Amino acid sequence: MQHQLNSHGTPPPGCPAHGNVQLFGPEFGSDPERHYAHLRTLGPSAPVDIAPGVQVELVTSYDAALYILQNPASFVRDSRRWNALNKGAVPADSPALPMMGYRPNALFSDGAAHARLRQAVTDSLASIDELQLVRQTQQSADYLISRFSSDVRGQAELMADYAQPLPLLVFSDLFGCPPEIGDRVIAGISGIFEGTPGADQVLGSALGELIALKHRRPGDDVTTRLMQHSAGLTDEEVLHQLVTLLSGGTAPLAAAIGTSSALYLSEEWQSGLPVEDAIVQTLWNYAPIANYAAHYPTHDVELGGRALRANDPVVISFAAANTDPKLTEHREQLSGKAHLAFGAGPHACPAKDPAFMIAVTAVETLLNRLPDVEMRLRFQDLSWVPAPWSRSLVSLPVRFTPRGALHASDGSAPSRDSRTASASAAQHSADPAYRPTSSHAASKSKSGLFSRFLAWTRGE
Repeated sequence: MQHQLNSHGTPPPGCPAHGNVQLFGPEFGSDPERHYAHLRTLGPSAPVDIAPGVQVELVTSYDAALYILQNPASFVRDSRRWNALNKGAVPADSPALPMMGYRPNALFSDGAAHARLRQAVTDSLASIDELQLVRQTQQSADYLISRFSSDVRGQAELMADYAQPLPLLVFSDLFGCPPEIGDRVIAGISGIFEGTPGADQVLGSALGELIALKHRRPGDDVTTRLMQHSAGLTDEEVLHQLVTLLSGGTAPLAAAIGTSSALYLSEEWQSGLPVEDAIVQTLWNYAPIANYAAHYPTHDVELGGRALRANDPVVISFAAANTDPKLTEHREQLSGKAHLAFGAGPHACPAKDPAFMIAVTAVETLLNRLPDVEMRLRFQDLSWVPAPWSRSLVSLPVRFTPRGALHASDGSAPSRDSRTASASAAQHSADPAYRPTSSHAASKSKSGLFSRFLAWTRGE
């Protein structure tokens, strides 16, 4: 059989030579839109391999995605229903399992169980002070910029040096982590996304110690508010909600900060447009969470001519839905918030407003501190992570005029009031009831990122 070849000299996605479209690997990562365009020709959804040996139905239509997200009676999130997994047909070492496997948190719960956990999370996040969040983001940004702005070459890689660590610093502060626990939280979350063996255990152990600490010494932080919520969460439930907030917040935020910075610095960006516009364009065109939110039909469903079988996973392509040609024809008439980057329906992101604020503050601070920063590559030449779950830049190389250490005299460093924004987290190190484990105490001299950050805020 003769197959038509594309410009790359390979059969188009979905050709019989390929079987299902593969939503992973360099070919997908380099041009996901080509894959989505082919999938749209098959209907509002189509079968894809989300990982080797793992088939799901991928929804690429905006209207179909919205219908599923807003129809919890027919489409539920509890992955314990997953047919192939229950039959042992999913490889035990599949990279899909950490992303799709069941966890006792709001993300994988439905009905009353979901409502209870969701309310605790929403209420705990609602008490975050917006001005304090901006200050925390600015001081985290200032610290990270101070680490690379004095480079005599005037060069930096903004994903690794800025976009990726910034949300981790902000979240560790919001959750009230003392230095040593914060270091391990950051190491655990970073390790999970990098595939580091044992990262799950590192994160779980650190959060377990954090919860035990908050029992002894409650604080004005998200962890304490979750623990004290009227929903009466167990320690295990608190831990799993924290894992969800950390993993579901930090990586997408890093992606949004990196992509928005690149868009704003690109030659195509219209001068004079605010940073907020770059964030919104990123959320529409480069959804940080690209393909996720597996749903399981409670019964066989026909959707747009596609038969969806009960308990087979249906994954939402937020990236494809947002760029659905049927939507883009009249997208200018839609609200700027009509994108699905934060989801929709009962499982929509509960932290979309703080997340947007962090992203805007991060990009603005970068531009203010390094006013002549520019990319060393064109936007279209940047590389993307070849994973199905997120749309994130591999790297963002920039150049700028070296500034040396940031000085308070030129207004670049945080004020004394700003530097005390993290005092609550730092105070835990003085708690007489708190003692790091001996193995970690022995490595105190090898302080992690959060410890160094808190030391910097104290002027040490």
